[in-house]
Amino acid sequence: MFPSNSNKTIYLSLYLTGLALFFFGLDLFLGSVNIPFKSILNILIGSTTEKESWEIIVLQSRLPKAIAAILCGGALSVCGLQMQTLFRNPLAGPYILGISSGAGLGVAIFIMGLSFLGIPTAAIALSTNSGMIIASILGSFVVLSILLSVISRLKDIMTVLILGIMIGSVITAIIGIIQYFSNDAQLKSFIMWTMGNLSGVTNDQLILLAPIIIIGLVLSFIASKNLNTYLLGEDYAKSLGVNIKKSRIAIIVIASILTGSITAYCGPIGFIGIVIPHLARMISNSSDHRILTPLSILLGINVLLIADIISQLPGLDQNLPINSITSLIGIPFIIWIILKNKKIANLN
Repeated sequence: MFPSNSNKTIYLSLYLTGLALFFFGLDLFLGSVNIPFKSILNILIGSTTEKESWEIIVLQSRLPKAIAAILCGGALSVCGLQMQTLFRNPLAGPYILGISSGAGLGVAIFIMGLSFLGIPTAAIALSTNSGMIIASILGSFVVLSILLSVISRLKDIMTVLILGIMIGSVITAIIGIIQYFSNDAQLKSFIMWTMGNLSGVTNDQLILLAPIIIIGLVLSFIASKNLNTYLLGEDYAKSLGVNIKKSRIAIIVIASILTGSITAYCGPIGFIGIVIPHLARMISNSSDHRILTPLSILLGINVLLIADIISQLPGLDQNLPINSITSLIGIPFIIWIILKNKKIANLN
């Protein structure tokens, strides 16, 4: 069907971009309040509209939420791709390896732990935007650093996967202790955060979040060459002049930034980081990260937009947690991966 792999990648990218634009428009259109699509277009281009309330709904609720879905889908997908290559495991991802849990611990300490330590609530509120991102990134960075320090000592990559799950369990226990000593308001705020919520992202938060994610995605594409060498083994990578230690640290930092910043504002959204890289490999029939990285971004954007549309329960007033939707999408796919491989094998 496609004359060459290069042309195939271009056609796939254009097709996925078109789908993303369609789902983006659909995400803006659907909701509990029926707003004509023409009115939405007028609002987006700055023209006058029939109702001022429609403008508020579109610009302050639906648009930030749709943009958050785009940033979240792209970031988590690329992070999952990096983790699967770095740990050479098809089920590696920020959610399974406990990286999201580490980011969650950072947020838990920020939301519930600081006041327990005697820091005034007003001071915490003033630094919410930057503080949550910093706390979340540090949490994910610590977990990734632990995993990477262990992987060099273990030959069995399956052990690293189990270790990541155990770290996530320990972190969950620590978060439970923090919750026990928290007041009702803090506890409710954190529980709502754990469900995953794109609608909670404000325009002010996007001003901070968007540049961080864009920079992280650009750095991810730059790191594609080094990730390709990892597929052929560390000895081969060294023979090509790749500094393994620096390369690992760079990937850790990028993954921590992407996972931590998204988790801070959108909550722990699971399974996207595992599923999307596999879909990218399947449709491209390639292991080249220069191809997989942009395809993973586009696929992640589409899936998160679809999940956000489903979570709105169009026509109703209720919203489902986005994490529940991504889990329902991701878990069957993971079961399929396990059955297909019959055992969790290293990536080749």
